[in-house]
Amino acid sequence: MPNNRFRDLILSRRGFTAGLTAAAALAALPLPALALTADAAKSLVDKTVGDINSIINSGKSEAAMLKDFEKLFARYADVPAIARSVLGTAARSASKAQLSAYTKAFQGYISRKYGRRFREFIGGRIEVSDARAVKSYFEVISTAYMSGESPFEVRWHVSDKSGKSLFFNIIIEGVNMLASERTEMGALLDQRGGDLDRLIADLAKL
Repeated sequence: MPNNRFRDLILSRRGFTAGLTAAAALAALPLPALALTADAAKSLVDKTVGDINSIINSGKSEAAMLKDFEKLFARYADVPAIARSVLGTAARSASKAQLSAYTKAFQGYISRKYGRRFREFIGGRIEVSDARAVKSYFEVISTAYMSGESPFEVRWHVSDKSGKSLFFNIIIEGVNMLASERTEMGALLDQRGGDLDRLIADLAKL
């Protein structure tokens, strides 16, 4: 399909196992407060998408764009919740200092990784269309339009457990960020013999 290039870039070689971990990844996240509404969730994604569209069409260098994407993730994503969920059981045995250092390193890693993916949209745009309640959170549906390619769906999962509306997952044509990153992070940690400090140091290089 025309958008396989984008999808393949975010899938690791172990990505076929993502479906097996998706439920566990979502279950590890805190439940959102009942005050969250579909309009609030949609508003959050509208702002996120507006900033993404501005960044990818800014004409800035890749380095400058990636800095902007990290600011975007810090502003609109529940980075601590995503980082803990992706780390899985290792997060429970990590010290407070390790978890803090890992979360900071993860923020840079995920911003660079998905910032580069969103750069594939240069000359295109993302449009938000709808929001709906799904169990204990809201799912906001958007469509990505890329020059010369068929439009495809991007879904955002939003909660306000942190005290404000933030997204905690992105699903691009069925590719679940939380699940695939949890698989990837598990592989990276295994390669380092379960040494979280080595993983923290190495995330800055990825």
